[in-house]
Amino acid sequence: MKPQGVPLVEMREISIAFGGVKAVDRVSIDLYPGEVVGLLGHNGAGKSTLIKCLSGAYQADAGEIYVNGARAEIRNPRDARALNIETIYQTLALADNLDAASNLFLGRELVSGFGMVDDAAMEAETRKIMARLNPNFAKFKEPVSALSGGQRQSVAIARAVYFDAKILIMDEPTAALGPQETQMVAELIQELKRQGLGIFLIEHDIHAVMNLCDRAVVMKNGQKVGTVNVGDVTDDDILGMIIMGKKPAQAY
Repeated sequence: MKPQGVPLVEMREISIAFGGVKAVDRVSIDLYPGEVVGLLGHNGAGKSTLIKCLSGAYQADAGEIYVNGARAEIRNPRDARALNIETIYQTLALADNLDAASNLFLGRELVSGFGMVDDAAMEAETRKIMARLNPNFAKFKEPVSALSGGQRQSVAIARAVYFDAKILIMDEPTAALGPQETQMVAELIQELKRQGLGIFLIEHDIHAVMNLCDRAVVMKNGQKVGTVNVGDVTDDDILGMIIMGKKPAQAY
């Protein structure tokens, strides 16, 4: 059953084509507060293209986007951020030579009354946000190149949350992570849910979706196969949607 109330974000009948080829064809999805929605499909299914219309990387040719029930115009990433939409790409977009605080405030540094970058204030704020998200994080002085994959994810997520993200797009956050690091990211996602954020999770790994998501949307050849409540289906049901485009009885 779909959650009740006003969705954080709703994408209606989104279409976008490149060179006459429809990458996304009249796809509708939505996301509610405190919910994780997984987007699955083979490479080229259209899931990343669809979500880039929300992040501002692409502009849809047709369709509408609503944020908190109001029609939204998203022409670029700046528009998305103004609507409290943040994207964490697989590369994380971190500066390896800088520490956590410098990465969190990169391009938005705190400045003292003398016009100098206030390193102490930035570290203090970073410690506060990390205490909310990952209390075990302790490597505040080291460059992020020295951090583990899960710790780097913590920094990228903290940056988004600090600047008031309400809608988070995550691109395969557990890819190339070991079991312990994957568990760390899973705990971060659970904490974000408790804080009321909505998360779109682009994934290839069905097991990650089953473990982390409330609902799953499967795309194939630019179209939506269906949406399912993760608790109502099996891995094989989702696999059938991805490979065969077969919609289970529980899909809507």
